[in-house]
Amino acid sequence: MTVDGTELETEPAVVEDAHVERALEAILMVADEPMSVVTLATAVGAPVTRVRAAIDALVADYDGEADAEGRPGLRRGFELREVGGGWRVYVRPEFDAVVSGYVLQQNPTRLSQAALETLAVIAYKQPISRGAIASIRAVNVDSVVRTLLGRGLITELFTDSETGAINYGTTDLLLTQLGINSIEELPKISPLLADGADGFDDVR
Repeated sequence: MTVDGTELETEPAVVEDAHVERALEAILMVADEPMSVVTLATAVGAPVTRVRAAIDALVADYDGEADAEGRPGLRRGFELREVGGGWRVYVRPEFDAVVSGYVLQQNPTRLSQAALETLAVIAYKQPISRGAIASIRAVNVDSVVRTLLGRGLITELFTDSETGAINYGTTDLLLTQLGINSIEELPKISPLLADGADGFDDVR
């Protein structure tokens, strides 16, 4: 936060104990990357042990497990999954097809210049993490990556076991829209760059 031109550190909100599960749920619903337990604990101002218990409760809730009185719950269409040392909400595998179909059936709109540039970085440098993309483009790419994922043009390839960073790559849908059979058929980009290497060293 900035006050009179001075940057001030914003203290994380302290959530009442009774609301920890719902607060974590709200954060996880908007998270673009897996969130570690420590990060989540800091975000809600609760002890790590309390957050671990809350996560277990959310996992059970989403999975539709029976409550303390034996009453079955409602199994959700999404799940809370631990990936690369962090937690993130994912669509359940059995609903991947219907979600993908919905996304692909939406009326297409033209990609912005920022989205096209980000897509080019991913296409030529894949697999690549969000942080590496941002470093090349020198801007925050969170919303653009979400757009490209939503359009089905890129996908999550794997999560780095050491850093927890998700690495992205292009999809067959992009190949179809470009009218090519392989990413190797993309034109060499070096001749198109001012110095032949700016941000794309070691590419074709």
